[in-house]
Amino acid sequence: MLRLKLNKFFIILITLHICLHYSCNTNKPTKKLTIGFAQTGINDQWRKSMIKDMEIEVAFYPNINLKVLDGKDDIENQIKNLEELILEKVDIIIVSPVKSKPITPYVEKALKAGIPVLVVDRKIDGQNYTAYLGGDNEQVGVNVANYISSIAGNDPKKIIEIKGLKGSSPAYDRSISFNKIINKTNNLNVVHSIEGNWEEYSIKDSLKSFLKKEKDINYIYAHNDRMALGAWDVLKELNLDNHVDIIGVDGLNEPNGGIQLVKDNILKATVFYPTGGHEAIKLAIEILNGEKVNKNNTLETILIDSRNADIMKHQFDKIYEHQLDIIKQQEKIKQQEDTYTEQSNTLKIVLALFIISMALGIYSIYSSYNIRKKKRELEIINKKITKQKKEIKKIANEAELSNEAKVNFFTALSHEFKTPITLILSSIESLTEKQSTYKNNLKNEISVIFNNSKRLLRLTNQLLDFRKVEESKFTLKASETNLLDFSKGIFNDFESEARKRNINFTLETNNKDLSIFIDRNLMDKVYFNLLSNAFKFTPNDGDISIKITDHKERNFINVCFKDSGIGIPSDDLNTIFNAFTIASNNTKASSGIGLHLSKEFIELHKGSIDVDSKLGTEFTLKLYKGDTHLKPEEITYQSAVIDQSIITLDNEDDDNYFSETSINKNSNTGYSILIIEDNLDLIKYLESKLNINYNVHLSNGIDGIEKALEIIPDLIICDVNLPDKDGYVICEILKNDLRTSHIPIIMLTVLDNEESYLKGLHSGIDSYLTKPFSFSVLSQSIKTLIYNQEKFRYNFLHNVKDINFKKNIATTEQDFILEINEIIKKNRTNSTLSEESIAADLNISKIQLNKKLNAILGISISDYLQIEKDKNALNK
Repeated sequence: MLRLKLNKFFIILITLHICLHYSCNTNKPTKKLTIGFAQTGINDQWRKSMIKDMEIEVAFYPNINLKVLDGKDDIENQIKNLEELILEKVDIIIVSPVKSKPITPYVEKALKAGIPVLVVDRKIDGQNYTAYLGGDNEQVGVNVANYISSIAGNDPKKIIEIKGLKGSSPAYDRSISFNKIINKTNNLNVVHSIEGNWEEYSIKDSLKSFLKKEKDINYIYAHNDRMALGAWDVLKELNLDNHVDIIGVDGLNEPNGGIQLVKDNILKATVFYPTGGHEAIKLAIEILNGEKVNKNNTLETILIDSRNADIMKHQFDKIYEHQLDIIKQQEKIKQQEDTYTEQSNTLKIVLALFIISMALGIYSIYSSYNIRKKKRELEIINKKITKQKKEIKKIANEAELSNEAKVNFFTALSHEFKTPITLILSSIESLTEKQSTYKNNLKNEISVIFNNSKRLLRLTNQLLDFRKVEESKFTLKASETNLLDFSKGIFNDFESEARKRNINFTLETNNKDLSIFIDRNLMDKVYFNLLSNAFKFTPNDGDISIKITDHKERNFINVCFKDSGIGIPSDDLNTIFNAFTIASNNTKASSGIGLHLSKEFIELHKGSIDVDSKLGTEFTLKLYKGDTHLKPEEITYQSAVIDQSIITLDNEDDDNYFSETSINKNSNTGYSILIIEDNLDLIKYLESKLNINYNVHLSNGIDGIEKALEIIPDLIICDVNLPDKDGYVICEILKNDLRTSHIPIIMLTVLDNEESYLKGLHSGIDSYLTKPFSFSVLSQSIKTLIYNQEKFRYNFLHNVKDINFKKNIATTEQDFILEINEIIKKNRTNSTLSEESIAADLNISKIQLNKKLNAILGISISDYLQIEKDKNALNK
């Protein structure tokens, strides 16, 4: 009995000892570490956001104390702050320098005192620091320059750069990298730079003073969003806010932050420049723990404009909600830790009471476990947030690429649809007129309608096939087919085109009796897509071949389509079968889905398609023999391929069509028209309608400028989408050339929007017609422009003597006449003055001088010289 009591006593003593030991261990204070942060200033929103992120991250580490000192954007104040932190011997110093050079000695002083230094956001001189963390300021400048270049087009554009505080590394890096790209871009020019101090008030007066002198500014690049907002205030005051695009830097998700300014159309774009608050604390703790860290740590930046502003704002709002949840959890943890501390103190007081001590000990163990569990949960949440940030950037990039591809797809497709619709409608309009009832004209009109209806049908079928492929609604209907007979049927459809263009077009096989199971409808579309591309990109006198190879020892065959065309760039080969993808060297109208559909159709046959491009392009189909690779429901039975004769309405003389000129000797007008258009059906139609009243000259776009300079026509009709230069460029060149500046130009285009219309007006066009258009509208436009030209010519001829006094209506043509008058006036006593000498002084040929003068005044240079001599004689 006594022994039992002694055992119980010893058990109680042991238990009490364990409780005392546990109490001592659990209440043992953890060493507090201090992170001193010498901040540039704490008044602007970006700095506040950085400190807020740091405080949230520090909340995860109970043994870390964050001390923030405000430098008030003054270098002397920041130096005092650094000396204070060194004197206090904090465990680590984080510094964001006001200026690089003055801070460098104090960073070195801290290192000598044994205090590691983490430089954030702005760099110091040299590499004498523990680690650096911040956004890539050079990449910021590159991103802004590339963005302006991508939206500026080809016209010359002027840029104002508003820099940050002089001497700070972000201002230097953002400016140097930006100007390096801009200086390589011919049409972009930084015309003025303004030194600021990161605040909006610092740049307003300088900017306002410059804009009063120079208002023709296209873009303003400000080194942060606050100065960008100040620039917008100045533009608004000068009524220039709708004419100048502003790009800023920071991209904060705040009421007046960069993202909201983009959404409010105040800024064109902003570059998201992360504060790095979370990352700075993590890196500082790794340094304090003795872990190996990278010397330089760069945070990624991303450009935000109207296309991704909503997405970025939504994701940042989500992140902010998560951060609020984290703060609430931290408060709960703090409450639990306070409770734990209180209970631990109570445990010391009532330690003698064994039962209460055990209960409190158990509760303490439970509380400790619960705290660790909550911390683990918070760490998981933090990892999820980090992952979401990366996903946001990835989604934004993918959305931008997808949006650009779809815009290109629908623009190209609208061009493909509108041109045949124009031809069909115009031909139907012609059939209703009496003069189109003759047999030959009727055949030509029906030919245009027939060919372009087939073209529209193919385009429509492609769209329907694309939708079926995307929705996986295609069912294979394969039947046994003689591959040579099937290929011959499609080969015959392209033979006439090959003859017209003198292309060596061949079909060969090593087994004429080869039969395989294919869906003839789908395989027909594959053949047609591959051959259409081959003929589109192969020049005249080239080679195109179809080669069928039966590998008799194997269970598959190959069909090879090879051409000697322009080929596909190596960088595009991996993506050429993706939907909406168009090769970078393709200047012709394309939908971007033909090769994608071909690949899908071949894969439905369980086969494959490969592409190679060295000398031309080579597509190789791999198809399996027999039917064992197909499901029973994919096999059907059809009759053998029948070689049907194809009715064609095409003419055989298309290859020389552009070199011919239709001159109507019975024309009562005598006016000449140059048509610049690469669509053969449309140019045939316009030529057949216009040569009744005009002398018509033709160009496929490649030699449009040369023909205009050679012919000096009375009017030019020009398409926008051309193989070499687009219509806008051609118009601008001709309107800026003295020899052709007087010629009225009618633009034909599928682009029916205000931006395209304004671009045409800037290029100097006189009339703008969108496809599909009515020929009667085109005809009336031609008559009106020629009539106005004649009226202009009459006014000129009857006001030549007063031309020096009409400064208020000065034009290029008036300047031309003034220059001739000046030459005649200077050589009034020169008996050797002649047509040739006047042409030489004007730096043009005698023929071009006569054509130009005849177009303006309706007389030759010799007649004009005689008029001037008679006028001088009368004056004497």
